[in-house]
Amino acid sequence: MRLAILSDIHGNFQALQAVLADLDGSGVDAVLSLGDNIGYGPQPEEVVQTLMARRIDSVIGNHELALSSVGYLLRLNPHPRISLEISRELMSRESLNYCLALPVSLVRHGARFVHGCPPESTTTYLWNPSEARMARIFATFAEPLCFFGHTHALAHFAACGQHYEVRQAALQTRNLAPDCRYLINPGSVGQPRDDFNNLAKYGIWDREAHAFIQRAVPYDVQQTVSLLKQRNFPQANADRLLW
Repeated sequence: MRLAILSDIHGNFQALQAVLADLDGSGVDAVLSLGDNIGYGPQPEEVVQTLMARRIDSVIGNHELALSSVGYLLRLNPHPRISLEISRELMSRESLNYCLALPVSLVRHGARFVHGCPPESTTTYLWNPSEARMARIFATFAEPLCFFGHTHALAHFAACGQHYEVRQAALQTRNLAPDCRYLINPGSVGQPRDDFNNLAKYGIWDREAHAFIQRAVPYDVQQTVSLLKQRNFPQANADRLLW
């Protein structure tokens, strides 16, 4: 069983298309999204319609949450708030309903999937936790493996017995010890914020091989940037893609 895990697509249809083409050639059996399929990017409708057409399961992200919670929307910084207001106007009722109906977490193939932080937080960021915090987090869910997003950065946290560690993020395949538990962030498809490059990031979990394969895929960044300008998204959204 090989499962592709996408996160934080953020309306970047060009990046999503490149990732789907890449994973289609990688022999994956299923695809799952960790939420924030919309926001920041200029093509939320195309992204959501593609997820629905391909029957890709997804959890809800904080940007989807903001579509239904005015209070949460107003707490966002100006750029994501403006981006979501524009995104709403670009989306069909069908796509909006899809976003609003997403679950806060999923358990599939013996692993947990959540946008922010396990067991089922959509809004909590999980950066570089202390050992004490990792111990508390791992105690909240039973599965040996949990995938999360939200930070747009690669992350790999491990619990082996009573030992907890933050492992250096890397663009490579990692072996997953059967006697350890893991928290893994595959990075962002649509707006990476890691220290490597601006390529679209996603991961493949090979369950039988006990491995996680980190992928980084090139796409037409300039086309996304041009659409952001045409559709009056904040300039900061484009700047994030051009570093």
